[in-house]
Amino acid sequence: MAELPGATGDAGRSVERVVRPRRALRAGLAHAVAVGVAVVLGLLLPAVDGGSRVAADRAVAVLNVLGVGVLSVTTLIFSLMFLVVQWAAGNFSHRLALFRSDPMVWRVFAFVLGVLVYSVTAVLAIGSRPTVSVAVPIAALVMAAAAFVLVRRLQLVALRSIQLAHVLHELRDRGLHALDVYGPPDGTAAARDPAAGPEAPGVPPAGPAAASVLWRGAAVLVEQFRLVPLVEAARRGGATVVLQVKVGDVVYEGDVVADVHHGTVAEADVLKAVLAGPERTFHQDPVLAFRLLSDIGLRALSSAINDPATAVQALDAVEDLLRRAATGPVVRTSRAIPDASGAVRVVLPVAGWDDLLRVGLDDILVIAPGMPMVLGRCHRLLTGVLSVAPAPLRPPLEERLAWTEERLSARPAFLRDGAGSGG
Repeated sequence: MAELPGATGDAGRSVERVVRPRRALRAGLAHAVAVGVAVVLGLLLPAVDGGSRVAADRAVAVLNVLGVGVLSVTTLIFSLMFLVVQWAAGNFSHRLALFRSDPMVWRVFAFVLGVLVYSVTAVLAIGSRPTVSVAVPIAALVMAAAAFVLVRRLQLVALRSIQLAHVLHELRDRGLHALDVYGPPDGTAAARDPAAGPEAPGVPPAGPAAASVLWRGAAVLVEQFRLVPLVEAARRGGATVVLQVKVGDVVYEGDVVADVHHGTVAEADVLKAVLAGPERTFHQDPVLAFRLLSDIGLRALSSAINDPATAVQALDAVEDLLRRAATGPVVRTSRAIPDASGAVRVVLPVAGWDDLLRVGLDDILVIAPGMPMVLGRCHRLLTGVLSVAPAPLRPPLEERLAWTEERLSARPAFLRDGAGSGG
């Protein structure tokens, strides 16, 4: 992980971190380490002389039983995991990958793989010995017990991933973290003004770009930016790189990725900073939590499911995120990232206030008039966010609130009273 320049905590330390989702690499390393340790133990323990001894045939029997037992249980659990992933995608959102991307999945698999490799290696290393150290079967028992504990924990994680309350809580927490970390650091009223242009504090003045960097190759989804190397490259060239695409955007061949101002930066350095992937991640993407919560609400309101109470729960989480965005700094459309000297080197586009409202609320709001419970909850959401939003953020909220009140006023009184209680 690399620190993101330009953000300091209470103690003056850099607190932001950039994490590239490299699941395949991390999983491969975990598997390689587990196999390597298992092979070493499988070769060394049978060669131990002295201490308590046990008949080799009994040790081999224990190793075989434990190896087959761990493999059988793990195969069963991982087979159920595939059903969990499919169920979550079908009932929540196809973009929801909380369980699938959990590091525990490949760590448990790596540990189980290590148990199997140890058992096979130890059996081969025992060979024709009449006796072996008691440490050989004891180590197998300890590893098997640990494997069962980890598999059990993985099972509980999987079961939580199909519980609505847990999923909404996790999405809200990740969204709050992304809003706190990747928004503009300036909390002043000027920074909270969505109309603040390039002359806003911390952002370099607008001007003609010295060069524009175009995307080369097939269309890709921007998963994340490698900001630290990009800041360093801009510092070396005395330039400011203004990124023109956001995390979560699809970039096509010929699209402008960034404009370079004041200096020079190699095109390769800019393009290498764009990390492409098959799907969006929460890293540097505050909008993803809003998108997933909206997906859950829309799916619940579909004619096939017709579950307005679930949509109301999703709106509870959306309101929490919007309140944080309204009272925090994350409402401007760009963030300036300086180098160690304080000179702005990268301008990172971020989601603005209108983006958050459109993604998190508008799709549900359009469907809400046919659902009294949901329409009432939307009214309460807008009223609640308005109560904490600063003046520059109020117009889009007031516009949506007026539209909602117009639909509510067209309903009989008994459909207006208590609407949105979620009960």
